[in-house]
Amino acid sequence: MKKHGSVSQGPSQRQLRVGELVRHVIADMVMRGDIIDEAIKGAIITVPEVRMSPDLKIATVYLSLHDPKQEQAAVKAFARHHGFIRREVAHRVDLKFAPELRFRIDETLDAAARIDELLRRPEVQRDLASPLRRIDEQNDKDE
Repeated sequence: MKKHGSVSQGPSQRQLRVGELVRHVIADMVMRGDIIDEAIKGAIITVPEVRMSPDLKIATVYLSLHDPKQEQAAVKAFARHHGFIRREVAHRVDLKFAPELRFRIDETLDAAARIDELLRRPEVQRDLASPLRRIDEQNDKDE
């Protein structure tokens, strides 16, 4: 048992396993076209991650869309079909309670692109190269 005041070490294996099961069910529904809504008609949608709360009662579903202009409409469309999706998850994943679903946009790729853009800036390249140059020079002196 966890002691009160202990620092969390991230999601448990059960949270990860259940999150992956829920992700698989929702991704399968998207792939089969079970979620019918004009707002997402023709949209390319993936479900890269589902994060479960420690008690497994809340599932945060991350959506990734090919067209960023459709993101908010997709979140609203999934929220409108929340009950249908939740029932399907409850039917296909063996849990005591069907988790409440919260839909969010996955911003992992955007964050990675921003970091990549920053790393490519000339001043950052210069700063990154300087320590490496010093290490190489030090190694040359040691030899």
